[in-house]
Amino acid sequence: MASSAQSGGSSGGPAVPTVQRGIVKMVLSGCAIIVRGQPRGGPPPERQINLSNIRAGNLARRAAATQPDAKDTPDEPWAFPAREFLRKKLIGKEVCFTIENKTPQGREYGMIYLGKDTNGENIAESLVAEGLATRREGMRANNPEQNRLAECEEQAKAAKKGMWSEGNGSHTIRDLKYTIENPRHFVDSHHQKPVNAIIEHVRDGSVVRALLLPDYYLVTVMLSGIKCPTFRREADGSETPEPFAAEAKFFTESRLLQRDVQIILESCHNQNILGTILHPNGNITELLLKEGFARCVDWSIAVYTRGAEKLRAAERFAKERRLRIWRDYVAPTANLDQKDKQFVAKVMQVLNADAIVVKLNSGDYKTIHLSSIRPPRLEGENTQDKNKKLRPLYDIPYMFEAREFLRKKLIGKKVNVTVDYIRPASPATDTVPAFSERTCATVTIGGINIAEALVSKGLATVIRYRQDDDQRSSHYDELLAAEARAIKNGKGLHSKKEVPIHRVADISGDTQKAKQFLPFLQRAGRSEAVVEYVFSGSRLKLYLPKETCLITFLLAGIECPRGARNLPGLVQEGEPFSEEATLFTKELVLQREVEVEVESMDKAGNFIGWLHIDGANLSVLLVEHALSKVHFTAERSAYYKSLLSAEEAAKQKKEKVWAHYEEQPVEELMPVLEEKERSASYKPVFVTEITDDLHFYVQDVETGTQLEKLMESMRNDIASHPPVEGSYDPRRGEFCIAKFVDGEWYRARVEKVESPAKVHVFYIDYGNREILPSTRLGTLPPAFSTRVLPAQATEYAFAFIQVPQDEDARTDAVDSVVRDIQNTQCLLNVEHLSAGCPHVTLQFADSKGDVGLGLVKEGLVMVEVRKEKQFQKVITEYLNAQESAKSARLNLWRYGDFRADDADEFGYSR
Repeated sequence: MASSAQSGGSSGGPAVPTVQRGIVKMVLSGCAIIVRGQPRGGPPPERQINLSNIRAGNLARRAAATQPDAKDTPDEPWAFPAREFLRKKLIGKEVCFTIENKTPQGREYGMIYLGKDTNGENIAESLVAEGLATRREGMRANNPEQNRLAECEEQAKAAKKGMWSEGNGSHTIRDLKYTIENPRHFVDSHHQKPVNAIIEHVRDGSVVRALLLPDYYLVTVMLSGIKCPTFRREADGSETPEPFAAEAKFFTESRLLQRDVQIILESCHNQNILGTILHPNGNITELLLKEGFARCVDWSIAVYTRGAEKLRAAERFAKERRLRIWRDYVAPTANLDQKDKQFVAKVMQVLNADAIVVKLNSGDYKTIHLSSIRPPRLEGENTQDKNKKLRPLYDIPYMFEAREFLRKKLIGKKVNVTVDYIRPASPATDTVPAFSERTCATVTIGGINIAEALVSKGLATVIRYRQDDDQRSSHYDELLAAEARAIKNGKGLHSKKEVPIHRVADISGDTQKAKQFLPFLQRAGRSEAVVEYVFSGSRLKLYLPKETCLITFLLAGIECPRGARNLPGLVQEGEPFSEEATLFTKELVLQREVEVEVESMDKAGNFIGWLHIDGANLSVLLVEHALSKVHFTAERSAYYKSLLSAEEAAKQKKEKVWAHYEEQPVEELMPVLEEKERSASYKPVFVTEITDDLHFYVQDVETGTQLEKLMESMRNDIASHPPVEGSYDPRRGEFCIAKFVDGEWYRARVEKVESPAKVHVFYIDYGNREILPSTRLGTLPPAFSTRVLPAQATEYAFAFIQVPQDEDARTDAVDSVVRDIQNTQCLLNVEHLSAGCPHVTLQFADSKGDVGLGLVKEGLVMVEVRKEKQFQKVITEYLNAQESAKSARLNLWRYGDFRADDADEFGYSR
């Protein structure tokens, strides 16, 4: 404890008491205080000082629990006002004191002065002057100090202050309440409004005794959401502090003990109250965490009303700086680089309700487990038929719903991944299977925490941890809150309703069932399906939701490289590019919603047909990417031309399965070509739309009036019977009506549904596309369907020209065409047919000038040389125009003829 020097004096005179200093820690009563020194490396020493020569009333005392016959002792009159007078004047202040007397029992009596020296306010005199204490009986005024006390007492009597006022002082006696009959009702009755209080005792850093005002309830308050190190009571009654327990207690004492505070009563635990203590200088709960004196506790953090995330952030601050109780702390992701802790990835597969496979920017695949949640599982006795194989996806209650929620939300989307911890591999035991190392993370999409969304829908539960287990989600409190909501609302796993049952028939490999089922699928035309598994590039397992069955599906019309197979006694190696084909199909369709057309089945009960993803034929895509060849069985299909066109393009690139392709000589075929004249039969059309790849849509001028009449009738009909906003449920391939930016309704076709807010539509009479919310769509009235008037926009491409593959060059060409012909009448002649759309020549209606030839003359496109004799005259004219543009170094040719050395690099061919 701090002390000052002894005052001097003559060697023969009486000894002058030493003046000592300290900070007032606590006021025990109107005539006793505890002072402490300054802390140095730990809690400081302290001592009790009793005021000499005066007496104040005794405060109330509770009967000892060990003495059942004893009774509680109440306050003496004016005892509490005396204590309060000193508390408000002295707590936390520096005082100086002299010790005048020390009893054999060690009690010290002396004089106390406010301030650094004895010139400050004499506390005993102030108490007596206020009528809150009296001089001790039988004391004679034989020195200056006692004379002053006598004078103060006389003045107080004359002024009728304190105990000298009229009455017996009963109004100063508190009605102390040591217990609360119904703590829960008591807490709820305050509605989390701040209650004024005085902190009377600090048991440890996070547990205090508080006097609630104005009703004088003496209660134990535990700080919500945290726990400090405690003092462990030994068998002999002594207490052993845990590391930093004494420091945490002093931290709280020095700030709160006997201070006026406000307490928010948040919950109760037995007779103890959980709450948050607010002091003008701050929130002690957050301060304890930030200084490393406390840790967050899950069981009470949920009731903390000022935001659990603030407590977690304060704890994280201390952990990162390894303060006090966290001095040996190692973060769960300490060994990871920053790029491995947080990254963006594309979701490729949902493994189950708590695990996904993502594709990193590097192209690698990684399995991510959602932190701190547990997927649905079978509870209690396994009631499964012992002879029936368990299919977790369909047989575990809510597993299918959980998987579907993740699939619809995530597949093919980019997500933000924040790794929370790495769970090391664990060997198998008698009851638990072996687990490989797991990367556990928080996955968000569009700001939504996927784990929290799952839990809030009752499709997963939150794992409970030991208090010292730091391997948990960084949003653990939000998960607990979401689970509490799901339980309260009876969602999913917490529902009292009957558990949903999924009776899914697996027809894979069952020839008899497949035969019975085949006619239904053939008649159905295009059926909706979900790709559950990809065996190889052309072999898949599909789930048909309407039929609730699983089938094995083989892609028709193609010959895909066979993958490796395990046969009895040997491993058959896969054909070249089989793995690439499998990966291509997986990335494109796994767990996506697709449409299938079943044509036939094989001897093993596998269905054969066509699979469409976002309007594209998967067989054609595999051929296009040189991962399959066209099979002769495709000749009788409607997709044969598309397949041949895709195969021809792939052959020219000489990649993958066509890497060693040698083009056959064409001399023998030349005589077979028919020598016919080019037919030039131009018809008037109206150009409505130019696409980015230089295709264009036109309307036939002759049927234009029919379209105008239909649109007028349709809009009148809609005006009298407007569609209900939001009532239309768009489905891919459906015809509908769509409200364009001009506020008018037009006929359209749904091409893709990303979400209710993002529906891709194609305006069938004009050729333009747009993304709209479903609220701007409606059902197409039958009176205006395509049966009444077919779609009026027809797609064409320019004949005899080659569109630049360079994006800037292509944009220049498109801009030129838009300026010249969009929304104008032209003359159109079909020159030849192609897999995509007819190729035509266009003429300006007035000048009869060739639009395509004009693009060649300006050097915006190149000529596509064709060998048919009927086109040779036109081709020659186009080539002459190209040579003129080249000589003038226009646009594409501004750097000369670039095609000689690097045509492939630029995407051009001669």
